[in-house]
Amino acid sequence: MGDTSRQSVVIVGGMRTPFVKAGTHFARLSQLDLSAHAAQAVAQRYDLAPEKIDELIWGRVLHDPLISNLAREVVFRLNWPQEIRAHLVSNNCITSLHAVTHAADAITDGRSAIAIAGGVESMSTVPILFGREASEIFRAAAFCRSAGERFKLLARLRPRHFKPRALSFKEPSTGLTMGEHAELSAKEWRIARPEQDEIALRSHQRAAAGTTDGRLTAEIAPLQGIDHDTLVRGETTLAKLAKLPPVFDRSERGTLTAGNSSPLTDGAAALLLMSEAAAEREGYTPLARIAGVEYAAIDPKEGLLMAPAVAVPRLLRRLGVKLSEIELVEVHEAFAAQVACNLKAWEQGGKEEAIGSVDPERLNVLGSSIAVGHPFAATGARIVTTLAQEMARRNARYGLISVCAAGAMACAMLLERPQG
Repeated sequence: MGDTSRQSVVIVGGMRTPFVKAGTHFARLSQLDLSAHAAQAVAQRYDLAPEKIDELIWGRVLHDPLISNLAREVVFRLNWPQEIRAHLVSNNCITSLHAVTHAADAITDGRSAIAIAGGVESMSTVPILFGREASEIFRAAAFCRSAGERFKLLARLRPRHFKPRALSFKEPSTGLTMGEHAELSAKEWRIARPEQDEIALRSHQRAAAGTTDGRLTAEIAPLQGIDHDTLVRGETTLAKLAKLPPVFDRSERGTLTAGNSSPLTDGAAALLLMSEAAAEREGYTPLARIAGVEYAAIDPKEGLLMAPAVAVPRLLRRLGVKLSEIELVEVHEAFAAQVACNLKAWEQGGKEEAIGSVDPERLNVLGSSIAVGHPFAATGARIVTTLAQEMARRNARYGLISVCAAGAMACAMLLERPQG
C-alpha cells in the first residue's frame, strides 16, 4: 500500500450492531444473524446497491463448525448477487483488521473496486464440546455400517461423558489466559491499580458522552430494540472501581479487575472500502484513506499483549510520521494494564526506539473496548469506523490505530485525511 502509483484505498463509512454483554439481548442470535445485520446496515446507510460490491471479507475468532465460510453465507442470507466473492479470516483480536487489509490489498491491486470488510463475535453461542473420549465414541459410531455396531459403541457412554467442556481462553503455548499475561506485564512495567482504574473510568465517561451526543450511536444500526452499547457505565467512579476484587491474580498483588478489563461481548461491525477512483465515480466523500498497515509478532515471554510496542514504531518510521503529528490515537483496551504498558513502551523504548508519549486528550476520545465492549473479531472494524468518523468531524490529518492480539501479535494502522 505504500506504492502511490497504485490505487489508494479509502474508507467511505462503517456501521455495526450495538455491542451488548454476552448472554443478554443477543443471546439467541447467531454469528450469521449479527453479521448479516451489520453488512446490510452499511450498504443501506451508504445507499450502495449490492450489485456494485466486488468482495466481502469477514472475520470471526470463535468458529462455528457448522458454517465454515461465514462470509459467503452472509451474501446468501442477504440475497445479494452470488457473484460477490466472499471469504473468512481469523487472527484473534486483530481479525477484522486483517479483513480490512485483505480488502485493501485487493483494491490496491485492482482485483476489487468496492468491498465490505468486518467481523463478528457471538460469545453467547460459543460451541460447547464433549471431552476427547466421548468425541471418539460419537465419531466412531457415525462410521458404523450397522445399527448393531452403532449400539455397541454407544453403550460405552457413561454419565461422565456428557459433562460439557466450554472453549478455553488459555493460550495453548503458555497455559495462561490473556488476563494472566496482562498481570505479568503490569508487574514488569510497574503499572499500578489506580492508573488502570483511571483508564477504565475515562473510557466509560467518554463513551457515555459519545452516546449522549450521538457520535457513537450514529454508527449503530439498532437491533432487537437496542440502539446503543449496553455496557457503557457513565455513572461509575474511581471509588466504585477501586472496590472490585482482582480476577486474574487474586493475591494482594493483583491489579486487573472486571472494571478495568474488557467484557465478554456480542456484536458485529462492517466497513465500506473503495478505491479512490470508485468513490469519486459513485459520488462518495471518503472519511479517510488507509495510509499504511504494520503487523508484528513477538515471543509471548516478552509480553503476550506487547506487540504494539513493535508494530506502531515500525509503522510510523516506515511512513515518516511522528507520533507527535497524530491528532487522534485509538488503542484497543483489552485491559487497561495493556494500554498503559504499551504507552510506556512507546515513551521509553523497548524492542524499538522510543517514539514519544500520547496526550490523554488525544487517546480514545470516545472511549474504547472497556466501556463499549469487545466482540473479538468485530473490534478492529469498530475502531476504524469510530476513528474515521471522528477524524472527519475534527478534520484531523492523521489517526493511529493500535490493536494487540493473543498469540503475542499486533496490528498498527494509520489513517489520513487530505488537508487544504
